[in-house]
Amino acid sequence: MKKILGIIPARYDSQRLKGKVLMQIGGKTMVQRVYEQAKKSERLAQVVVATDHPQVFEHIKSFGGEVMLTSSKHQTGTDRCAEVAQKLGSEYEIVINIQGDEPFIDPAQIDELTLLFDEPNTQIATLAKKIKTYEELIDESEAKVVLNTLSEAIFMSRSPIPYLKGVSQVDWINHFDYYKHIGIYGFRSEILANISQIPTSLIEQAEGLEQLRWMAYYRIKVGITEFETIAIDTEADLLLAEKYLKNQGKIN
Repeated sequence: MKKILGIIPARYDSQRLKGKVLMQIGGKTMVQRVYEQAKKSERLAQVVVATDHPQVFEHIKSFGGEVMLTSSKHQTGTDRCAEVAQKLGSEYEIVINIQGDEPFIDPAQIDELTLLFDEPNTQIATLAKKIKTYEELIDESEAKVVLNTLSEAIFMSRSPIPYLKGVSQVDWINHFDYYKHIGIYGFRSEILANISQIPTSLIEQAEGLEQLRWMAYYRIKVGITEFETIAIDTEADLLLAEKYLKNQGKIN
């Protein structure tokens, strides 16, 4: 079995909700919940939090988690992951980037992603979920992905793609299978190292999706998942997260 490293980028100065990784959800910080969920994965050999902030670093240490300090100059979580992977050397063949703002990520979802690397030609991997409502389809915060016959991403956009000629947009999902991107990524280690050196592209800047830069150089394998994730980006999201925990009876 390939040796796989899980990295959780945990930036303190989040643009939309500063310090969100340290905010409490049901008595635990968001980043602790992510870490504990990732540790339940059956296929990750090691899980490390990557942060640029001393307060986050000390917090991870306080509950016995593994953490590494990284540069504060990184533009993306992917760059942060690349630094940690480089520091750990060539011990790991695969690196999984686990979002630090998804406290309820299912460990089975992480394992589902790692299985895509059982195919020797997989360079980068991610997940997608079928869109079931018109509201999801037109939600600009949700990246949509178009696949080829090999289940590889050929484009991603915040707009609904493809356009269905002659069909009312409200009826598109009844005529075509649309998929939204689920924000977890896997990389072969050498490709992760190369990605951090690729300059940003105009199409990436236009959409605000770094995956579009990667597609110009590498193939992105996409697994279809039934798992849903809950990302925390606003105060309202925090309230919804608390409600979710109460409904599940999991506050502890």
